[in-house]
Amino acid sequence: MGERSPEEIRRSIEANRQALAVSIDRLRGEVAEITDWRKQLSQHRRPAVLSAVLAGFVLGGGLLGRPRKKKR
Repeated sequence: MGERSPEEIRRSIEANRQALAVSIDRLRGEVAEITDWRKQLSQHRRPAVLSAVLAGFVLGGGLLGRPRKKKR
């Protein structure tokens, strides 16, 4: 394996630093988009509404939560 000069090492480090900066900026954008709950809700409105209805039904006791009338 050949020896690299200090200048080649510096150029390599700088290139890696720039590539890392680009990757971090891209990642920040993706995280911001994914965590935008309003956008996610608007894109997935029907499953969100159905989930909310189901959660309310379950938390409300569902069908088993109703008191049953006793037969006499």
